[in-house]
Amino acid sequence: MRRTRILTAVLALAAGLLAGTPPALAADSTAKVSLAADTYTWKNARIDGGGFVPGIVFNRKEKNLAYARTDIGGAYRWQESSKTWTPLLDSVGWTDWGHTGVVSLASDAVDPNKVYAAVGTYTNSWDPGNGAVLRSSNRGASWQKTDLPFKLGGNMPGRGMGERLTVDPNKNSVLYLGAPSGKGLWRSTDSGVSWSQVANFPNVGTYQQDPSDTSGYASDNQGVVWVTFDESTGTSGNATKTVYVGVADLQNSVYRSTDAGATWTRLAGQPTGYLAHKGVLDAAGGYLYLSYSDKGGPYDGGKGQVWRYATATGTWTNISPVAEADTYYGFSGLTVDRQKPGTVMATAYSSWWPDTQIFRSTDSGATWTKAWDYSSYPNRANRYTMDVSSSPWLTWGANPSPPEQAPKLGWMTESLEIDPFNSNRMMYGTGATLYGTENLTNWDSGGQFTIKPMVQGLEETAVNDLASPPSGAPLLSALGDIGGFRHTDLTKVPSMMFTSPNFTTTTSLDFAETNPNTVVRVGDLDSGPHIAFSTDNGANWFAGSDPSGVSGGGTVAAASDGSRFVWSPGGAGVQYTTGFGSSWSASSGIPAGAIVESDRVDPRTFYGFKSGKFYVSTDGGATFTASAATGLPAGDSVRFKALPGVKGDVWLAGGASDGAYGLWHSTNAGTSWTKLSNVDQADTIGFGKAAAGASYQTLYTSAKIGGVRGIFRSTDKGASWTRINDDAHQFGWTGAAITGDPRVYGRVYVSTNGRGVIYGDTSDTGGGGGTDPTDPPDPTPTGACAVTYKITNQWSGGFQADVQLSNTGSSAWTGWSLGWTFPNAQTVSQTWNAESTQSGSTVTAKNVGWNANVAAGSSVSFGFTGSWSGTNAKPAAFKLGDQACTVA
Repeated sequence: MRRTRILTAVLALAAGLLAGTPPALAADSTAKVSLAADTYTWKNARIDGGGFVPGIVFNRKEKNLAYARTDIGGAYRWQESSKTWTPLLDSVGWTDWGHTGVVSLASDAVDPNKVYAAVGTYTNSWDPGNGAVLRSSNRGASWQKTDLPFKLGGNMPGRGMGERLTVDPNKNSVLYLGAPSGKGLWRSTDSGVSWSQVANFPNVGTYQQDPSDTSGYASDNQGVVWVTFDESTGTSGNATKTVYVGVADLQNSVYRSTDAGATWTRLAGQPTGYLAHKGVLDAAGGYLYLSYSDKGGPYDGGKGQVWRYATATGTWTNISPVAEADTYYGFSGLTVDRQKPGTVMATAYSSWWPDTQIFRSTDSGATWTKAWDYSSYPNRANRYTMDVSSSPWLTWGANPSPPEQAPKLGWMTESLEIDPFNSNRMMYGTGATLYGTENLTNWDSGGQFTIKPMVQGLEETAVNDLASPPSGAPLLSALGDIGGFRHTDLTKVPSMMFTSPNFTTTTSLDFAETNPNTVVRVGDLDSGPHIAFSTDNGANWFAGSDPSGVSGGGTVAAASDGSRFVWSPGGAGVQYTTGFGSSWSASSGIPAGAIVESDRVDPRTFYGFKSGKFYVSTDGGATFTASAATGLPAGDSVRFKALPGVKGDVWLAGGASDGAYGLWHSTNAGTSWTKLSNVDQADTIGFGKAAAGASYQTLYTSAKIGGVRGIFRSTDKGASWTRINDDAHQFGWTGAAITGDPRVYGRVYVSTNGRGVIYGDTSDTGGGGGTDPTDPPDPTPTGACAVTYKITNQWSGGFQADVQLSNTGSSAWTGWSLGWTFPNAQTVSQTWNAESTQSGSTVTAKNVGWNANVAAGSSVSFGFTGSWSGTNAKPAAFKLGDQACTVA
């Protein structure tokens, strides 16, 4: 169910969009690059989940401290007070987009403030950068990074095995990391700052999912896949002596050291013919439990077993919940109840039909019970009830025949964890969400336990396209794997994804500009139509017909009045139709695979782009003519859109570092183009409501401007630009789509490759352009000001705070410096969106280059992490220069 998450990045990579940070092209020397600051609030359009959760990690020392990792969407920390997840890697930027793929997490059991993440998305050429280990001393509020000399694969085969990264529970300066691609076992002795390969570790792994795969994806050696410590063999401050390591080798999958990693041996008597997906040690019971599969997962697995190893005697016992002859799946998810030694659970992760299975034993694996069983085939008796009312789309709108049920218990269930402090709480990840229960022990008493999504705040969809119509729903989305949604309320989970048909991935969508009830979408589907239409703004859908040869969604455009459509599908040339696609005709004059869009005024004008050429049709898509314009990007890493309300007004973004790259504008339907000299690089373009007093719609782009990568806004037709995100809100790769909201000034919807649909709202209600950063700032302002100081997160010894500084005077600021004194000798450790200094208890925070300018009535925000002891009271007073500010 998660295969298409690979394609989102791969297709973009093939187009050259994700090839690192290219050097900026030389700008016109006569142009000034104008940048200004604005304060934006960033949130997700709620979907809740939507992707694979391969890892869940509970801290073993502190109650309610838990983390989750995703394959391409970053890492999250559990917030017990709200029962939600907080994203931790939104600071990952465009250059390091691969670091949103998390292959492993480790939470320090000695110092719970410390958490580590091993990051990197692909081990082959799809990800141009190496992996890294991120370390945090404030639970992921901020990170430091150590680059590795090899790649990591958060979205590679085998990503559900683990955890590959582990902290020694007795001496927490020692960490181990299992590497893929034959790179072996690595160790750090300085809390993750530096790493070296364990030279005497005997096996770097041999297993490849498909050795014949020339892309390097399925043919990568899955390597060293987990590390487990026996904490009973160490004492506080001294390295744990006994360490177990799992290796992707069907004949030699488990190794052990009994001298803190000095020497290693293959564990004698172990099963062969399988990969050990997990190794979980119950020190209290004296057992190492292992879940085995004949494949690496997360999709595949035909046979499996579960074994128990007695650490004191070396005795192996096959404790498989069912006989191998009865399995058609592998085992992976594995956990023990730390409150009740002898209670162990495992999952049949690759049981796709009729459902996944979860097994539970309370006698160390001697006997097992199942989450569900057949009462009389095909009818099922479930030990659980499912409540998906918070995420109703998890039923997929399906009404399957028994023994299938909707919603399913899950698939790709490689992560499974019982809360070490609460026997009633269990969480497990699937290919679509993260489920959990808080009355698990009902299982043992013969009652039913309740499973619900425990996923709010964890947003994991890959976004291909976005649309914000002028009426109806504010947001329509095209997503990988779960199709897409119609959001009538951004703060609520929609009841259902697009159905009739359900595309596995929606690749493109459009609406009729002057008739927004007419919507079209195209996408990928193993069998069935690849196009669908709606006449009620996307609330309900019906399938169209496919032209001969169609194999994928491609791109689609709706005429401005909804009378006709142009479609450029995968596997066939560009097509056009009148009405709703009951029959199609081939367009002439335009190559197959072209990107297509419509003029937003003239219903007979359509546009196309392919390999550096722009194409125009004025007869409803029947014939296209290539523009004579030159100088456009030579490749196909391009996004372009026509401006609503103005015929022939088109903007084009895209390019690559080895050629033309930037933002172009045409006012004559593509006959000629002007390249904006103040934009170094641009990858998307979108439009939103015009600023107050402006005659032209607001422009939005994911771009590099003035040497800075970010999300930018222009209210003056591109003459000046405002960076509206900040370094803490970068969201990795944002190059697929962007659109403003035509009804709400300043609101922008941004695509991500794994963090869902992000939307931003501005505190600047008046709009306006930017200022020239090359002009020196005026002296520190002394006008009226107001400050809001908010502690957003607090833990033992540390905290995170946000500060909003508002200009309540009548004059604009062109530089600012805010000072305060901590009442309890708190210390600032790291600041973002400002530069800070501290002397004793006195702190001064000054603007950075891009947020120096604050208009009257506007605000600027910055944040920091710090340390405290005893009391963490808020500062009582703030000064802007010598001017006292009002404290909210």
